[in-house]
Amino acid sequence: MRRLPVYLVLDVSGSMTGEPIEAVKNGVQVLISTLRQDPYALETAYISVITFANTANQLIPLTDLTSFQMQEIQAGGGTSLGAGLSMVAQCMDRELVKSSPEVKGDWKPLVFIMTDGVPTDSWQAGLSEFQKRKVGITVACAAGAAADTSALRQITEVVVSLDTADSGTIKAFFKWVSASISTGSQKVESGGKEVGGINELPPPPPEVNIVV
Repeated sequence: MRRLPVYLVLDVSGSMTGEPIEAVKNGVQVLISTLRQDPYALETAYISVITFANTANQLIPLTDLTSFQMQEIQAGGGTSLGAGLSMVAQCMDRELVKSSPEVKGDWKPLVFIMTDGVPTDSWQAGLSEFQKRKVGITVACAAGAAADTSALRQITEVVVSLDTADSGTIKAFFKWVSASISTGSQKVESGGKEVGGINELPPPPPEVNIVV
């Protein structure tokens, strides 16, 4: 079975303390419970959670939806976006099954990045590592007015923003992510085609603005 790997790369820096980090935890739970009701996603989607603050950490390795259990996360520290991008690259190298004459490998991963601030590390080195890996689509989300959309636009063409980093808007973002993963699962399961751009994803809700 070919997996559709999904990497959630989440900012857990100090500015996420309080309502934002609680909203992220709840958002991931909503995402998982929604995807568990989708037969296509149950077949193919595997989810990993990577967090970054002063350093980056793979909180949950690629896991099928049935077995997925969210771990406790706490906010604190800087915004080491570059470390987060490096960690994704390393995890892809370690976890993804590559195609060979005998076996078809995993589909290209979907990567969803969320941050509410400005990178505090030398993040271009991590970006360079990340860009050497092939992904299906990368979506970067700037949560709140303090997030650096110019940095995110260097990572991917698909940048969205939330006006605020509160529970309502963050929940709306994660619901859209779950719908996007469902679309990706359905595409690969029914037609053998991968998502290639934002025009192939469901339209975002009013709380999620596309940055152009």
